[in-house]
Amino acid sequence: MRRSEKVIISCAVTGSVHTPSMSPYLPVTPDEIVAQSVAAAEAGASILHLHARDAEDGRPTADPEMFMAFLPRIKQQTDAVINITTGGSNGMTMDERLAAPKRAEPELTSLNMGSMNFDYSAAADKVQHWKHGWEEPYVRSSGDRFAMNTPAQIERVCVELGQAFGTRFEFECYDIGHLYMLAHFAKRGLIQPPFFIQGIFGILGGIGADPENLTHFIRIADKLFGDDWYLSVLAAGRHQMEFCTMSALLGGSVRVGLEDSLYIGKGELAPSNAHQVAKIRRILAELGREVATPLEARDMLKLKGGDNVAF
Repeated sequence: MRRSEKVIISCAVTGSVHTPSMSPYLPVTPDEIVAQSVAAAEAGASILHLHARDAEDGRPTADPEMFMAFLPRIKQQTDAVINITTGGSNGMTMDERLAAPKRAEPELTSLNMGSMNFDYSAAADKVQHWKHGWEEPYVRSSGDRFAMNTPAQIERVCVELGQAFGTRFEFECYDIGHLYMLAHFAKRGLIQPPFFIQGIFGILGGIGADPENLTHFIRIADKLFGDDWYLSVLAAGRHQMEFCTMSALLGGSVRVGLEDSLYIGKGELAPSNAHQVAKIRRILAELGREVATPLEARDMLKLKGGDNVAF
């Protein structure tokens, strides 16, 4: 692993798991996504990971027009790296998932490295009143759906975004097997180092949020990639800050945001993405770790630069 002196803070602003009824602070409209993204960047996030939502009822959408309603505005107001999802939400086709990134030609996109169960149905039990009719069936049915990311689909992303536009990737690895899938594509030459590997812990269907799993994850990635990779870590729900702190202690970077957790502390909803960014930045300062600027993050990850996107 490359142990940089600088920590990259990524902020996942809205995602596709949480619904409007779970938190009044979850950004849904383009205006809300812009405001919270800019504030997160001002708080210290050098990368903004973005999904889109239907402005009327907050459901996840892959519509490129919804992405273009906020991407140029965020770029105008901050120099943060904009990282667009290619995962979308369970049930979206690959053509749908690729439509917005192919329109925007971003510096960075997420790339899930394997198919998996992705069950967040238990979150429905905590909601007393649903704002929209789509929400409860969507959340409860997650236990009967799966996240499809086949090798052929992964190859499409590598070719149609990486080779076509020079886009690089945040490789989302939810389990140890995903590291081996990443190594497979590296061996084929479809992706190039340094690899920005996002270890994801605590999703039901992926690797559990146990500290020993993080050290094992690093050990296997070191075996496969040597010093050709950067570690970043996110953990779902209550494990968020704990695992980010562990990553920083071990020389890695961090990801926070309302996509990953709606909370800022035990039982306390985060008022914004920026509050989570500010909290992890305070922790990093206490640990003596310096936060990377967007320019430094671009240099570390060999990104093409904000002038070379299509928005």
